[in-house]
Amino acid sequence: LNAVKNGVLYVNAFNIGVILTPLACHTVLGLRFSAALEEKLLQGYKHKHLSFDKNEHKCEEVKALNPRVQLPTFKHGDIVVNESFGACLYLESASQGTRLIPDDPVEQALVYQRVFETNNLQQKMYDVAFYDEYVPEEERHESALKRNKESLIAEFKLWEVYLQKMGKGSYLAGKSFTMADVVCFPVIAYFPRLHFPGERCPRLMEYYEMLKDRPSIKASWPLEWLEKPEGPDTLKNL
Repeated sequence: LNAVKNGVLYVNAFNIGVILTPLACHTVLGLRFSAALEEKLLQGYKHKHLSFDKNEHKCEEVKALNPRVQLPTFKHGDIVVNESFGACLYLESASQGTRLIPDDPVEQALVYQRVFETNNLQQKMYDVAFYDEYVPEEERHESALKRNKESLIAEFKLWEVYLQKMGKGSYLAGKSFTMADVVCFPVIAYFPRLHFPGERCPRLMEYYEMLKDRPSIKASWPLEWLEKPEGPDTLKNL
């Protein structure tokens, strides 16, 4: 469906030339957006991987596209979309490939519910897994971390029940892979990496095992995760 010529990706379904330049990072957001590109059969785009550790995201190229100096940043022609949710939804409306938003209103409503609900899971995971990175040492308190852990545990239970109700072998919003999975799976992918006790949420871990070998996910897997599959054990003692 696609052909690359002189750095321009031509999408035959629209008979137009587009340049896709996501300034991607190997985070939840980068994995999410890369998977969406793969699902929409968009390869051959120009891209850069920038390091937060080296402050590469603060370069002038990023500032020109995103005044918040955040990643990923996506540019399609003269159109710039900086939020990962927005970029994924834009790809759904502007390209071919896997249909990620169903037409049925009931199914569509559940997909949107899970897509935007993912923010809760992501933030609560960050509040525990990266507590020492986000909070200055003099402001850290065991009581605050304890509250964060309790909040994350409650959130885990919600998603475990969601998947239980959908039935074995299902995706987040039904029997088909949807935008809900594109958006949420990268968050769940952190769990085993950070030594989350998977036996406490078996349905979540079944879901992880089911999706981790999906072609779009494998093609988007962070290089550092391939080189070092295990990260710090910040979720070990939940």
